[in-house]
Amino acid sequence: MAQSTETGNLKEFQLHEKDTGSADVQVALLTRRIEHLTEHLKINRKDHSSRRGLLKMVAQRRSLLDYLSKTKEDRYKKLIDKLNLRK
Repeated sequence: MAQSTETGNLKEFQLHEKDTGSADVQVALLTRRIEHLTEHLKINRKDHSSRRGLLKMVAQRRSLLDYLSKTKEDRYKKLIDKLNLRK
């Protein structure tokens, strides 16, 4: 059941039916993983290796969002609104 909700959420970010690697989809996946890991770290405060992974994911998402903002501004704005990210 978890897979069906994941794929259902990804369909709104895909540019075409088989799109799995566009910046929009990657940002959506990273956002989901960041939210999950943030909840994990609220419980397990001393898990420093997971914290490092979280920081790497945040940096990767930031670089993808910067790329989108420079090249495809309309897609960037829609993505920010859909994912409720700041800016």
